[in-house]
Amino acid sequence: MPVTFNGNELLQLIHELVSIPSPSGFTDRIIAHIRDKLESVGIACTQNRKGGLIATLPGKNQAEQRMLSAHVDTLGAMVKEIKSSGRLRLALIGGSQWAHLEGEYCQIFTASGESYSGTILMHQTSVHVYKDAGKAERSQENMEVRLDAKVSSAEDVERLGIQVGDFVAFDPRTEILPNGFIKSRHLDDKAGAGVLLYLLQEIQENQLELPYTTHVLFSNYEEIGHGGSSSIPPEVVEYLVVDMGVIGDGQKGDEYSVSICAMDSSGPYDLRLRQHLVELAQEHQLGYKLDIFPFYASDASAALRAGHDLVHGLVGPGIDASHAFERTHVDALINTAKLVYHYLFSPMC
Repeated sequence: MPVTFNGNELLQLIHELVSIPSPSGFTDRIIAHIRDKLESVGIACTQNRKGGLIATLPGKNQAEQRMLSAHVDTLGAMVKEIKSSGRLRLALIGGSQWAHLEGEYCQIFTASGESYSGTILMHQTSVHVYKDAGKAERSQENMEVRLDAKVSSAEDVERLGIQVGDFVAFDPRTEILPNGFIKSRHLDDKAGAGVLLYLLQEIQENQLELPYTTHVLFSNYEEIGHGGSSSIPPEVVEYLVVDMGVIGDGQKGDEYSVSICAMDSSGPYDLRLRQHLVELAQEHQLGYKLDIFPFYASDASAALRAGHDLVHGLVGPGIDASHAFERTHVDALINTAKLVYHYLFSPMC
């Protein structure tokens, strides 16, 4: 196996990606960052009209092709209202829970390119003022952004250039621990994007030829449901998504294994491809879990809904506390990277 799987490098690469704010609809910066990294090692890239990035590695077989996908868009928010107090009311982008955002630092990005920091708080935060501080509902009506600026009215905020429709990104608060854990917001799916970016660079730098021409889509609208539904060449036969594996009651997945998804809310994934992935994991003695994700859909399921005739699959590192304060371990990342690597050099299922 000419590719090395350096856990520290992979963790640092993921740290780099989660540090770039990219809520759905505000992904130009991270797409440009990934494009620069890929083109610097000689990998050809194109962008689709909605801003997703497609990297292509030529293979021996061009008649039958593969596509892989990971999404770089994250949960986030948008300014919905500038309150008379100078605080901001938000509309959420994607599937966040208000309770998971209380106390979080954030950045507001204006149309002119400025950014301002703030904190997402309950309106009734002060226990010295509000008797119901602990009991009030965590909701759009009660949550607000306290700007780190001298503002006390809507007019003060508007003079800063902040307006309705400005994007808001949540602070990832990333930490890499000596024992191999990484904890951060937005590991869904910058962990998967980091795995694919790492593999692309390793394959290119080691001058390895794939058996099939392979496209890798870094999609930018997955969190709102249509990220990987387009820009799929007609020659593509297999579509493999690298996204997070879920962890919780009733789930098999854990933070040390690659999860292979048998079914999610969109229905079963292709049985032949699923079995092929399991056989690869067993052959190469990888830590894996076969699982069902009950409240989940992926770029691949979006592609099938859009009418593409594909064999589809889904794998990813097990990630705890998804859509909140997420955590995984380098073991899950390495197991995922190795499974995807062996898949890329394997025959079609």
